[in-house]
Amino acid sequence: MRALTEQDIRSSFVNCSKGEAKRLAVPRDLAERDWEHLDFLGWRDPGAPDRSYLVGERDGAPVGVALRFPASQRGFLHRSMCSLCLTTHRGGGVSLMTARKAGAAGREGNSVGLYMCTDLACSLYLRGRKVPDSGMRFEESLTVQEQIDRALGNLSAFLDKLYE
Repeated sequence: MRALTEQDIRSSFVNCSKGEAKRLAVPRDLAERDWEHLDFLGWRDPGAPDRSYLVGERDGAPVGVALRFPASQRGFLHRSMCSLCLTTHRGGGVSLMTARKAGAAGREGNSVGLYMCTDLACSLYLRGRKVPDSGMRFEESLTVQEQIDRALGNLSAFLDKLYE
């Protein structure tokens, strides 16, 4: 992913108002991010435990999405799989993230959802730069690049649903 500025991020959101995008908490460490190892930028809002944000790419341009997820998490005995990167986690490591749709459909209350790594670190799990709390990922016959391409395809499909 190409490096993004705070202004790039704030102007990329498609499912919230300009005022909401202006007020949301943007990561302060953008200059230190390892952009070459990120397929999308994802972060949790430190001031709102039920909110996260994701900025990916669609048609070569950044697309920001405000996400909500349940503040209470499942028990630690339960394992779940992220629908983007297919990493499994225990307990609350995977959450159903929901996003209002873009445009009129979103203003009418329509939303889409996807089970994602709660910390939105899919890119790092795929590359082995972060280990999931379960301590492992399933061994696959796909190369790392093929896994990254699959995750990007899954993200693209999710972003496309915001516009349907």
